[in-house]
Amino acid sequence: MDVAPPKIPVIQFSGEDVENGLSPSSGQGRERWKVLCRQVREACESHGCFLLTYDKIPTSLREDMLVGIKALFDLPDETKSKYQHPKPYRSYQGKCPVVPLHESFGIDDATSFEAAQDFIHLMWPQGNSAFCEILNTMSSKMLELSFTILGMIFKSFGIEEKQYEALVRDISSILRVMKYRVPATEDQNLGLVAHTDKNALTVLCQNEVQGLEIVTKEGHWEEVVVPKDALVVIVGDALKAWSNGRLVAVKHRVVMKGDKERYSFGLFTLPKEGAMIEAARELVDGEHPLLYRPFKFADYFSYFVSNLSDDALDIYAGV
Repeated sequence: MDVAPPKIPVIQFSGEDVENGLSPSSGQGRERWKVLCRQVREACESHGCFLLTYDKIPTSLREDMLVGIKALFDLPDETKSKYQHPKPYRSYQGKCPVVPLHESFGIDDATSFEAAQDFIHLMWPQGNSAFCEILNTMSSKMLELSFTILGMIFKSFGIEEKQYEALVRDISSILRVMKYRVPATEDQNLGLVAHTDKNALTVLCQNEVQGLEIVTKEGHWEEVVVPKDALVVIVGDALKAWSNGRLVAVKHRVVMKGDKERYSFGLFTLPKEGAMIEAARELVDGEHPLLYRPFKFADYFSYFVSNLSDDALDIYAGV
């Protein structure tokens, strides 16, 4: 009998859970928070990703963001192509022969209102204050959620709070907004090539069009069916290295089906320029020998961009 592949974990927590978990006077709330922290860590260990429902990011804000993204990609190619950046994966990308269905922008630190404003003014010289506010607010809420999830992982591993604070201080973010066109034929349906994220943690939001797939531990591709209003949380290479391989940087891709365009946006937290990635001492022992030597994240990322290897982390930093 065939065994059904494991389903992606679905975790539900609220702003109230976060407040109760951090409150010294909330005994039951703290206990529930410990359970949620363990669930997050176990999902990152077993799958490298999970689905999350979280009430501090309102449905209305998500919908407004998706409407704004559609308007962004509806702009003329000449306008979109004005957005150029010296760093990889930021500039406007579209009509790439490898992934012809894919278009994207990467906005550094969109949590800064000035950065969001600069991007919006380039795309809409006449101004678009409503979308600027939406872009900045959504980025800020997603970054706050990313910090919460990282804190949950640290807590579940029993890592000292000061190490978590040091990690947060050394983190920046990129907001990537993406469009996937409807494929002309069924055999040309690849929206995004298979890869692991190189950053620490990704929080992804999409419209109703499915398409995300991950590789299971058994080596099979599995579609991630994302429920309405759920977010996808994905572990990246930097967090895998920090956890000494305890957490999985899951390989994933986008495959387009059907006759509707897919829109998504993701907040990618990544170490700042010059930050060192080093396995936590608490996660190295006799049963878990050191897997990765310390490395500068910027150097690793440059190596990956130059080589584009599936095993970039192991090749570059493996012991």
